[in-house]
Amino acid sequence: MNVTVIGCGYVGLTTGVALAYIGHQVIGVEKNPEKLELLRQKQSPIHEAGMDEMLDSIETRISFTNNTQEAAEDADLILIAVGTPPKENGDADTSYVETAAAEIASVLKDKHHYTIIVKSTVPIGANHKVANVIQRVLATRKIKAQVYFASNPEFLREGKALTDMLYPDRIVVGAEQEEAIESIRRLYRPILEQTFTPPKSLKRPQNYFLPPLVTTNTTSAEMTKYAANAFLALKISYINEIAGLCEKVGADVNEVARGIGLDPRIGARFLHSGIGWGGSCFPKDTLALLALGENYNYGMPIIQAAQTVNNRQRRLVIEKLQANLKVLRGKTIGILGLTFKADTDDVREAPSLDIIKMLIASGAIVKAHDPIAIDNAKELLAGEEIEFVADPYEMARDCDALVLLTEWNCFSHLDFEKLYQQVKTPFFLDGRNFLNPEQLRKAGFVYEGFGR
Repeated sequence: MNVTVIGCGYVGLTTGVALAYIGHQVIGVEKNPEKLELLRQKQSPIHEAGMDEMLDSIETRISFTNNTQEAAEDADLILIAVGTPPKENGDADTSYVETAAAEIASVLKDKHHYTIIVKSTVPIGANHKVANVIQRVLATRKIKAQVYFASNPEFLREGKALTDMLYPDRIVVGAEQEEAIESIRRLYRPILEQTFTPPKSLKRPQNYFLPPLVTTNTTSAEMTKYAANAFLALKISYINEIAGLCEKVGADVNEVARGIGLDPRIGARFLHSGIGWGGSCFPKDTLALLALGENYNYGMPIIQAAQTVNNRQRRLVIEKLQANLKVLRGKTIGILGLTFKADTDDVREAPSLDIIKMLIASGAIVKAHDPIAIDNAKELLAGEEIEFVADPYEMARDCDALVLLTEWNCFSHLDFEKLYQQVKTPFFLDGRNFLNPEQLRKAGFVYEGFGR
């Protein structure tokens, strides 16, 4: 099938690359000239496991342009995957989606069949708005193209997005027209039936079952995306709240999480305590869900509480440092990890950003290291006084405390004795409960985590 993807960010690029890999002909539309140039050179503008290998293997089936007409007029399916940043009131801004819809409608051909799929995370009713925009433009142009509409929300984890595309838990489609559902079923058939040959670096998981295709209306599909992310955020905030009580009574939250996670009704995933959730999805989507509730005068105290707990976890970093160092003003704090999670270069809404700003406001001197995301962090922390250091041992030199904020695997392989020799004060705060406390204590550090 001929597929066009509008927007080549995390969602759009991952989707387009995976669809090209399973056999479709894909054109990606990217308006950012720097990103477009990288993509045309088959270089990924994002850090995503398996992406470079996939781009190399599909170069005859995927191309990139900034010309929507060139990409869309002969397409069978057009996926909208542009950003929906939060407004000041927390609601999602759909202006980029609507602009993309109008641009698509302006190039569709007469008497041609198209399926328009909204892949972006959009508020309730946005798919209907997209359909109205497109039909209105087509009417103005007096074009009688046959257009079907569908919502197909993504459930991708950054760092494992290609794995989630090729081996999903489920594929959700919201549509009122059977033609749209059948078109999407055909699009995803190699994934639904797992008939493609897995990439060498992204093997099919053991005991993987064929994913269900969940079909519903567009409103339910939109709500499914928000409800899923909000629930995962709730799980993280829940275990963080339990972690605080564990510290009071002397329990170990890791053991508690293991004990409750073995219950299949609860599950072990997203029960890792620490500094809380961040990134481009959970903060934005929980805000959007709260804003939706406000629009209908419907309170959502559980989701509000999840946000409250999450914000508290970031302040706890400052409180734990103050409890151990007493005074932060003039003290040097070394930060290990800047991204909101490991295996991605994304620092959007990362807990590290707020924590660093709070440290600077407290008068601390901040040094920071991340294996791949220093440039991205510099952009989002422009104007803040931070020393970014490429080498973790050099970053640790003369620090009064070290704080791990991202669970990068490379940090578990650090030479902690060498790290100890660099610091002024051997206090180590593990914001992800990621490292082995005994290893750090053996090296000479005073170790503290969350709820341990």
